[in-house]
Amino acid sequence: MPELPDVEGFRRVLSDHAVGRKIRRVDVLDPGVLRGVGVGTLQQVLVGRRFGQPWRHGKHLVVPVAGSDSAVLLHFGMTGALHWACDRHRHDRVVFTFSNGELAYRDMRKLHGLRLANGADDVRRVVAGLGPDAAELSRAGLRDQLAGLRRQVKPALVDQAVVAGLGNLLADEILWRAYIHPRRSCADLDTDDFARLHTRMRNVLRQAVSQGRVPPRTTWLTGRRDEKPGSCPRCGTTLNHGRVGGRGTAWCPRCQPE
Repeated sequence: MPELPDVEGFRRVLSDHAVGRKIRRVDVLDPGVLRGVGVGTLQQVLVGRRFGQPWRHGKHLVVPVAGSDSAVLLHFGMTGALHWACDRHRHDRVVFTFSNGELAYRDMRKLHGLRLANGADDVRRVVAGLGPDAAELSRAGLRDQLAGLRRQVKPALVDQAVVAGLGNLLADEILWRAYIHPRRSCADLDTDDFARLHTRMRNVLRQAVSQGRVPPRTTWLTGRRDEKPGSCPRCGTTLNHGRVGGRGTAWCPRCQPE
């Protein structure tokens, strides 16, 4: 599932290849990914215009349309991505054609998709229900979002209304690095816990954003969790696997005691 680092990578793809170039054609190969906009309207608004600099909030990518009040809003669901390519793929759903190539919104499962916002108010309505962006959250801000919540810390971290941008892999990685069990109650976290949690979150995001993904390094929990049963990269203890808040979760019983 694309998380904050993946979406940041998609933002770079768009910025590096498509921003400032005239959109020559918009091919909607599967209208099932359009949300609240028809094919004709999308083409009418975009063809002949240029994309401005995109910005990201959590897992949402907002792409202004230069010379208008409109913006394209992209959410990548579980399998979505942006690809700059010359050859089309069977899961390409919307393709933007430029003089130097094509930008494809590619998605196998089509759980989310593409919206067209008609002005800043439309954009604000889409992101209004989201919490602060994880990459911009201060230590005090993280504490304010979590402290006193009567729920487990992992479900809180992946709740986009609490913290925007974190998904399953990032939450497990951050909690493992912070020595915090995913089922700990947010209300039980103390000052030291929040300090570790914030520091590890910043470190993980910085490294993952530079890769445009959550890297499956063997020194990361991410790189070991799919080895059944897998071992802790830090202490070698066999990992525990279970469901926390309905999400498949991995943790080290020695580093992250309940």
